Amino acid sequence: MHKIKQLKRIRKTISIPPDKSISHRAVIISALCRDKTVIKPFLRSEDTLATLECIKKLGVKAKLKGDSLIIQGRGMHFPGKRKVTLNAGESGTTMRILSGLLCAQKFPVEFKGKPSLNKRPMKRIIVPLSKMGARISGRAKRADIYPPLSIKPADKIRGGTFKLAVASAQVKSALMLAGLYADRPTVIKEPHPSRDHTERMLQVFKVKVAAMEKNVVCCPASELVSPEKLFVPADFSSASFLMVLGLILKNSRLLIKDVNINPSRCGLLKVLRRMGAKIKVKKLKKAYEPYADIEVESSELKAARVTAQEIPSLIDEIPILGVAAAFARGKTRISGLRELRVKESDRIKSLRVLLGAAGVESKIYGKDGLSITGGAKLRAASFNSFGDHRTAMSAVILGSLIGGCVVDSVRCIRKSFPQFISLINQLP
Repeated sequence: MHKIKQLKRIRKTISIPPDKSISHRAVIISALCRDKTVIKPFLRSEDTLATLECIKKLGVKAKLKGDSLIIQGRGMHFPGKRKVTLNAGESGTTMRILSGLLCAQKFPVEFKGKPSLNKRPMKRIIVPLSKMGARISGRAKRADIYPPLSIKPADKIRGGTFKLAVASAQVKSALMLAGLYADRPTVIKEPHPSRDHTERMLQVFKVKVAAMEKNVVCCPASELVSPEKLFVPADFSSASFLMVLGLILKNSRLLIKDVNINPSRCGLLKVLRRMGAKIKVKKLKKAYEPYADIEVESSELKAARVTAQEIPSLIDEIPILGVAAAFARGKTRISGLRELRVKESDRIKSLRVLLGAAGVESKIYGKDGLSITGGAKLRAASFNSFGDHRTAMSAVILGSLIGGCVVDSVRCIRKSFPQFISLINQLP
């Protein structure tokens, strides 16, 4: 049980850890070069370290040095002919993205994870990868397929056009990595644009990639060229928890340094501004991933509507958006939340339980919509993290605003933001 520190006022400049999504991709894509790549700073979280351990198990040399990670790649094909067993831990990103790359290797792979990962659906990558010629299978249960996965060498990886039923950066990335080995360009069509971190990074490594609205074209590659050094900006998803805290606390101002503001990633900024949030983006730097300082000030928030089309750009921020909605005037309505059912927890359920414990009313509408009624007098509560890092961090933020709250566990926060609790405890 973790006792949550109550906060009254913040006026501070802070730095937060590097981006988790970019750190994953930096490790995987750097491993495909024959040159050395220095990734700085690199996020040392449970999920990213799981990706790193998988890459090392595939024969790639990697060394952590301070806040840097040095990768000495092995080229497009990893060495070895015998079966390799990899463990993704609890990281869905590790398993889904890396599977696309493993389908084109010359040895079989058993890809497993911890029990929580074994509950996450993989049919979404298995079906399109199989259409590309991949020999990938898993544990069939009900209407889906689950880990552990078995991946055997493909006779041939076929390019072509693939239409995704759900906008997913992980699925898109798996297909793009497989497409590096394909016989022709791979065209991926999404119902809505999802995060484009993989597209941006592949371009840095001199792969021909073109993005056109909801379509992405990835060309085959015979080799990747290292940029030698790769800067990873601060994680927007991690920043979002502190942003909401700074917006709701009275007489507060918070400046967060060097935050990734990739347009496909920071949809929460637009939603919070519609809610009346005082947010300034300062010192914009136009790199392969744009980043800037984000300043927030105490604000009187009002309810907003969030459409299904917006969800891919703020999918990981829905739990903390729910906390913001609890303090907003009126009823916030969020549509298109089906993907929240298959995260580390069922995040629609865990968010409703979290808010309900504090006295906030929420309701399901339609197939995948959630309404949250803000403005009620909130009460101290004992929160359930559901073993979900984003639910746990949302609970800590909510509890720090109410006072007198506890959460069952904060261990799961190590997945993405290991310094989170110490940072909160250092705030005035």
